[in-house]
Amino acid sequence: MKILMLTPYLPYPLLSGGQIRTYNLLKQLSNKHEITLFALIKNNHEKIYIKEIQPFCKKIKVFKRSSKPFTLLNILKTAFSSYPFLVMRNRVPEAVAAIKDELAENQYDLIHAETFYMMPHIPTTKTPVLLVEQTIEYLGYESYAHKKSLLVKLMLNYDVDKIRKWEKYYWQKANRLVTMSKEDQEYVQQFLVKKKKVEVVSNGVDSAWFAQTKRQLPEKPTVVYVGTFKWLPNIEAVQYLVKEVWPKIKQSMPDVHLNIVGNEPTPEIVNFQNLDDNIHVTGRIPDIRDAFKQAHVLLAPVFSGKGTRYKILEAMASGTPVVATTTAVEGLNLKHNQHALISNDAQTMADYVVQLLNDEKLWNQLATNGKKIVSQQYDWRLISKKLDKIYQSM
Repeated sequence: MKILMLTPYLPYPLLSGGQIRTYNLLKQLSNKHEITLFALIKNNHEKIYIKEIQPFCKKIKVFKRSSKPFTLLNILKTAFSSYPFLVMRNRVPEAVAAIKDELAENQYDLIHAETFYMMPHIPTTKTPVLLVEQTIEYLGYESYAHKKSLLVKLMLNYDVDKIRKWEKYYWQKANRLVTMSKEDQEYVQQFLVKKKKVEVVSNGVDSAWFAQTKRQLPEKPTVVYVGTFKWLPNIEAVQYLVKEVWPKIKQSMPDVHLNIVGNEPTPEIVNFQNLDDNIHVTGRIPDIRDAFKQAHVLLAPVFSGKGTRYKILEAMASGTPVVATTTAVEGLNLKHNQHALISNDAQTMADYVVQLLNDEKLWNQLATNGKKIVSQQYDWRLISKKLDKIYQSM
């Protein structure tokens, strides 16, 4: 099949969940389909990474959007548009024209759009459109706005209302929809007339790749948090971890260490290491496997956002036990005390971390079961087959 794929990022380097997902799906599906990729980039230097994905694509075109979100131009464009800020900062007129020309000159079997805010780039067309919702965007921004002051909340809510309106509009407009979990599927279906058009294609992990790196546990007990900090739920989670859970862990284990790993940590997150010598903020690292293989426990107190989390799957693929909230493991079919330790309470999460660090039998049990469920249910080879079936049915 000939597929035109539209993404709001270049799927390399593998810094975010979206990049990881798209890269691995391209890799798995390239031998079955002829894929043309149109992607947005923030900086021209990103073009050096095109060679990393060329083996999987028939053709690749990139289009530059603003490198920083909150520019005066983006704000003004949003103020005079019915579209929300999220759409306007990702809308590139050159991409709109190029996609229109591409569809006029070439016959495609389907258009695959990653995220609803790529949909405004697509002209009126008879080519069927598959919309993949990696998360339900307006719910994440709604949760963020809810925690702000009244004045900020009022300003943000106006834009959140626009996100909600257009996200639901494109759910209706797309021929088929993909969500990351059954929970997301059920949530989206309640707003649709044709409920059967929503399918679940969850996130995955390359089990064999994570198995290639040997575990190198440090002498001191070490907890890790992993996440890209451009995503608001990750910022909120690490703030909660350091302020609410971490002090309770240290009460029981004063020599415990915390590694905070992820792309673009905020100044506040970087400053956490200045407040506690046992906290280390490393930001982006060359090989994410090292973050998991050099830690005893992944702690993921995530309370907002939708979709399935790579940090959970990658930790389990690495054999690193997980302590997480119900939101963090949503959609992953994990059982408490069998695959992970799950709680939404700060004290209980702290107790679980201390328990794991002191109970070798429990630690080994979770490490083994985690690897098993990932390889049997969430390997990219299996995930890509589900997406391929949807392509064929369209």
